[in-house]
Amino acid sequence: MLPPLPRARLQSWFVRVCSCVLVWTCLAQLIAVGDLWSGSSRLPEAAPSSPYSWGWNASTRFFLSLINSERLSLRSQSLFPPTASPPYVPLRVYKSNGYLKVSCNGGLNQMRSEICDMVTVARFLNLTLVVPELDKRSFWADTSNFDDIFDVDHFIGTLRDQVHIVKRIPKRFSKKSLNYILEMPPISWSNENYYLKQILPLFSKYNVIHFNKTDARLANNGLPLEFQKLRCHVNYEALKFTSQIEALGNKLIKILQERGSYVALHLRYEMDMLAFSGCTHGCSMEEASELRRLRYAYPWWREKEIDSEAKRLQGLCPLTPEETSLVLQALGFDNSTQIYIASGEIYCSDRRLTNLRAAFPRLVRKEMLLDPEDLRQYQNHSSQMAALDYMVSISSDIFIPTYDGNMAKVVQGHRRYLGFRKSIVLDRRKLVDLLDLHANETLSWAEFTGAIKKIHENRFGQPSCRKVMNNKPKEEDYFYANPYECLINSTDCDESSNSLHILI
Repeated sequence: MLPPLPRARLQSWFVRVCSCVLVWTCLAQLIAVGDLWSGSSRLPEAAPSSPYSWGWNASTRFFLSLINSERLSLRSQSLFPPTASPPYVPLRVYKSNGYLKVSCNGGLNQMRSEICDMVTVARFLNLTLVVPELDKRSFWADTSNFDDIFDVDHFIGTLRDQVHIVKRIPKRFSKKSLNYILEMPPISWSNENYYLKQILPLFSKYNVIHFNKTDARLANNGLPLEFQKLRCHVNYEALKFTSQIEALGNKLIKILQERGSYVALHLRYEMDMLAFSGCTHGCSMEEASELRRLRYAYPWWREKEIDSEAKRLQGLCPLTPEETSLVLQALGFDNSTQIYIASGEIYCSDRRLTNLRAAFPRLVRKEMLLDPEDLRQYQNHSSQMAALDYMVSISSDIFIPTYDGNMAKVVQGHRRYLGFRKSIVLDRRKLVDLLDLHANETLSWAEFTGAIKKIHENRFGQPSCRKVMNNKPKEEDYFYANPYECLINSTDCDESSNSLHILI
């Protein structure tokens, strides 16, 4: 039988064991925290002269090399490669006047433009922006957060030379300091002077201002060129979809392109659009009643009784699937054309898509091209599904929207930014007259197709200036549909005459 170890020796072994556990724990923490501090995808090399490598044996260095290899593998698909130095643009140094918190409202593309506007507001007021909150109260009830749709680290890093962005308000602004937080909606279509003269002074009293509504809160025109270009930089460079969304979107695009060229048709004929607009042309009485009840169920949609036909004749309703089928055929698309429907569920689709399917048998949707398992995680997340449609629409050979909603406008602008890719912008006011004349046999098919082609011969998304209407911002052209300042020299457009001069 071995003699018992002396008490002093036992204590010595105990201390050594505890010390080893403590050292390894500290080492693990150092690795994790050090990587965050450095902003690098690699751990420090274990060179003999490095203070990090002192006392490390071969097994320790092998352990760290495995961690480095795994991290490099995980980041290899990033937009910014791990060898980039520095990984992001230099940090802009400025004294922040306070924190700007924003809550976006609307669908994905409306929120996209709102985010661009609010970054710009934070920039010219020298504020710290909190990562925007996305709408969870709208008709779609999408619970997606910003980082469920966009790459939040890329967003923050890409804009670090313009504005400081944090993921959350610091803890020191707790519920006890609610008196230092102001909640308000800014005035719509406001220019730089409004924010400088009316919003900025509020930060002398409040540490945080929460804009609880951000749709159309920045003017289309009249802003300094640097801020217009910043809006584009946010939209086309900083707002990058998550790697999961991009991977699935690219898979969908590849499937479509392998089948040939394709038209992305934004058929805005979903239930929410019809209820909100009051447009019921082609609907049965029961369907029209259902849509009316839905509109009145949402207080922010409610308005006076809508005359659907009068609104349609003014060009303020989306084209119906039946009307869309005739217009596409009149424009020269035939039954060999591959058409991708970029939209949500079409209202009463089984009945309403019959004519469109008959004329264009190569009509597809993402649900038809992808495995159900691919889309499972995106179900009940309309904004994430819309992100897939956005990617497909940007990459399409031709983009055709049937209504000038937010997606139609933002996609048109993005396609202009990418080199004026062809987008056919339908003139609905003229179209409904021609459609009705053809329906009552006043116009022959040849006359109808000739007239359709004539009115759209200069509506392909070519270079042009935005229409400016002083004191009528809702009626002028939308910045994000035609951000000409980001495409050509801004001095080429004269806002007073809306003329465009392209320098060659």
